[in-house]
Order: sequence, then structure tokens, then C-alpha cells
Amino acid sequence: MRALIVEDEFLSRKVLRSFLTTAFDVEVVVNGQEALDAFRLAHKEGKPYELILMDIMMPEVDGMEALEQIRDLERDLGVQRPVKVIMTTALDDPKTVIRSFHDGEASGYIVKPVDKDKLFGELEKLGLLAK
Repeated sequence: MRALIVEDEFLSRKVLRSFLTTAFDVEVVVNGQEALDAFRLAHKEGKPYELILMDIMMPEVDGMEALEQIRDLERDLGVQRPVKVIMTTALDDPKTVIRSFHDGEASGYIVKPVDKDKLFGELEKLGLLAK
């Protein structure tokens, strides 16, 4: 399975990558614009991502905007199984959580710092890991 980590902070990228490499073929980008480019390229190559871990607060294009654009692209491409997107953020703000799920159609939401047990619990709920 393929996963994309979208994170502007170096240490968070490194930690998330170390968590996921046992179960996924992982690629990493540093902002929402790069996430959109990677998403398009993956579909063009016929190797879409099954999982995206996306930080909300990033330069250029933030995570919420990138997620909304990814969902629009999926609709335009006629994607039958939308990618599972887990939003990650340092913000423990109910409005942001609601907006992630309602506007962005996020699959999950994790408040940083992300620990392995919390992440793997979310992946199990989403059917991306065997229990």
C-alpha cells in the first residue's frame, strides 16, 4: 500500500515515516501544493495512495485547502474508493475538527504529538491495518 505524508516540520516527517514504513510504501512532501502534485502524479501513474497523513497548518497551501482540492480531483477523476486522509495538527480545536470532517471529508483526525499506538488505532479503524 502507498502512503503520503504531508508535513512541513522535519521531526514530525521523520517520526511519521518511521511509524509507517513497516506497512506502507511511504512518500513525503512538505506542503499542500506538493501534496496536490503528488496526488495527481500517483493517479496519472495508476498507483494512487491508500493513505494520506496531512498536517493542517502549512505554508503555501494549508492542509484543509489541499484536502478539499484532493476531494474535488477525486470527483473529477471518478475515483470509486477515495483515499483515506488523516489530518494531523497541534490544534485541539473543535471547530477545526468539525471543519476537517464536514468540509474536507477527512477520514480521521489526530492531535500532535502523534504516537504510534494512536496512529495505528486510527489505521485499524479505517481498515488499513489488520488487527
